[in-house]
Amino acid sequence: MDNSNDIEEIGDNHISGNTDTPLREDAFELDNDIKIELIQKHFKEIMQILGLDLTDESLKDTPARVAKMYVNETFAGLNPENQPKATLFENNYQYKEMLVEKNIGFYSTCEHHFVPIFGKAHVAYISEGNVIGLSKLNRIVNFFAKRPQVQERMTIQIANHLKEVLKTENVAVIMEAKHLCVASRGIKDDTSTTVTVSFHGKFNDSNTKAELLSFIDNELK
Repeated sequence: MDNSNDIEEIGDNHISGNTDTPLREDAFELDNDIKIELIQKHFKEIMQILGLDLTDESLKDTPARVAKMYVNETFAGLNPENQPKATLFENNYQYKEMLVEKNIGFYSTCEHHFVPIFGKAHVAYISEGNVIGLSKLNRIVNFFAKRPQVQERMTIQIANHLKEVLKTENVAVIMEAKHLCVASRGIKDDTSTTVTVSFHGKFNDSNTKAELLSFIDNELK
């Protein structure tokens, strides 16, 4: 029985079990060198099945390049050892308004089709005693982006991590992205974008939320 339509519907609806990235318990038993070796072997087989000539000068090193890219770059966010160390500082200026970091660029990968998701994130928080270096906000976004993802989960993961690190509920994350699984296949709509939000603490107050949205309104238009 052909269930290809059901498979596509599940992927298009972004169905996912929970907010944790689905990993096996033995996900980190293999070191990176072995992972690269195995991915290289299997990607070579995929290319051969597709009928590509791997003796060609342009293609012969592609399996190795892809394997290194997957482990060291594209999916580096799977490994907790790569999690940014978020150094906190005392809020010595007693700044009690929201801090907003806009237009944090990110590249991720759709876990349903393994094609790129890319866009920008807007992150905000209101300090309850701690502040974080601005560049760490960018690094945190990109850590969670560098793994197979659905945008909804990624948005929640970033917000939950910031709440834990900053020790405050007053966190907001807004993400807008293009999905190449929509733009380059299926419906082939390359003009639409997807926006997801995660508001917590004071950002659930309508006035605070409106203030935040006014800061980034031009970016969302």
